[in-house]
Amino acid sequence: MDLGEGLRKAIARLSGATLIDSKTIKEFNKELQKALLGSDVEVSLVLALTKKIEEAALKSKLPTDVSPKDYITNLVYEELVKLMGKKFEPTIEPKRILLLGLYGSGKTTTSAKLAKFYQDRRLSSAVVCCDVARPAAYEQLETLAKQAGVGFFGIKGEKSVKKIVNGAVAALRDKKVIIFDSSGRNALDGELIGELKEINSEAKPQEKILVISADIGQVAGKQAKEFDEAVKLTGVIVTKIDGSGKGGGALSAVNASNVNITFTGTGEKLNSLELYDSKKFVGRLLGIPDIESLIMHVQEAVKEANIKPEEMQMQELNFDTFYTQLKAMSKMGPLKNMLGMLGMNDMPKGALEESEVKLKKYKSIIGSMTQEERLNEKLMHDQKRMKRVAAGSGSTEKDVRDLLKDFANMKKMMNAFQNDRDMKRKLSKFMPKM
Repeated sequence: MDLGEGLRKAIARLSGATLIDSKTIKEFNKELQKALLGSDVEVSLVLALTKKIEEAALKSKLPTDVSPKDYITNLVYEELVKLMGKKFEPTIEPKRILLLGLYGSGKTTTSAKLAKFYQDRRLSSAVVCCDVARPAAYEQLETLAKQAGVGFFGIKGEKSVKKIVNGAVAALRDKKVIIFDSSGRNALDGELIGELKEINSEAKPQEKILVISADIGQVAGKQAKEFDEAVKLTGVIVTKIDGSGKGGGALSAVNASNVNITFTGTGEKLNSLELYDSKKFVGRLLGIPDIESLIMHVQEAVKEANIKPEEMQMQELNFDTFYTQLKAMSKMGPLKNMLGMLGMNDMPKGALEESEVKLKKYKSIIGSMTQEERLNEKLMHDQKRMKRVAAGSGSTEKDVRDLLKDFANMKKMMNAFQNDRDMKRKLSKFMPKM
């Protein structure tokens, strides 16, 4: 069970409570402690947090128009936000950034993600391979840089980080943001510290950011302290936050070490890097919708898929427009993350995986249709066309029939929405302005 699921289950137990008394709070705190400890949040932090919740709940009077469940949820939200740290707001200006981290942290991929983040904000960016220890580091970073559409510099086979840094500074004078990807190790040792200090001395980076994997839990705090003592960090990026049950432990431990969390990695795609905001992070754990982030993801996905803004506006639904929407969705990362932003965290894992597979299959099926068939779905009820499209997309005729059935249901829902003026008015403020 991940932290979010544990928190939501603990809060759900308050649904039938009619008052807040010592017994109710103590029982709730036991479940809360179980969820936090299960996510590898440090014991002293858990005890301090639950004590604050108990004291606040019993000292204050429950407002007449608020349920016990909502009141406790708000207390938990406020205390978790304090535990998880502050919101990060980056400076959008020319800079040099040194990324540090141990093996397995996702540092090289994060280098390309970070370069893309700044390039998308109109600062020409490049990555530099200063990893002189890992054999495939040069090729990996070069490939990622091409995928991200950012600059790249490296000297293949070179073991001197000083030569690489000086070469990069000379070659990348036209770039506003330069990100130096350093070597990793299984542990921070004297050799790695020496390399990092040499890069720091030659590159003179304004930011020194440690990359840590969320799956190490509270050990993240120890790593942050050690690297901070070695080169004085300006921040930490926590990766794999989407797939780790120990994410809460990692974030709380880093915050307790007094090093700022700057970004979180939420997937493998190059746009799966989010500015850290503890309020949004905790909100998603508790199932509170984050429409703002969802809209931002939609806008970035549309841009990355090279879709014109008008193609995503409300219009007649046919296979052609549906295909455009599927293209954008494929750029938005795991469906689980998107549903989390809508506050829909507890969809069964099997159903999620089935939905992911189905959407990919539908995209392939539509891709095998002619333009005439895309614009007129009635043509696809012809058995010969079904057979041809199924063969061309590597699917079955049953898959094509499933698409036709789901598409018909979607069209009914869309027509109902378009005829509901009140609903359109309420939702219009959430629609992306592109």
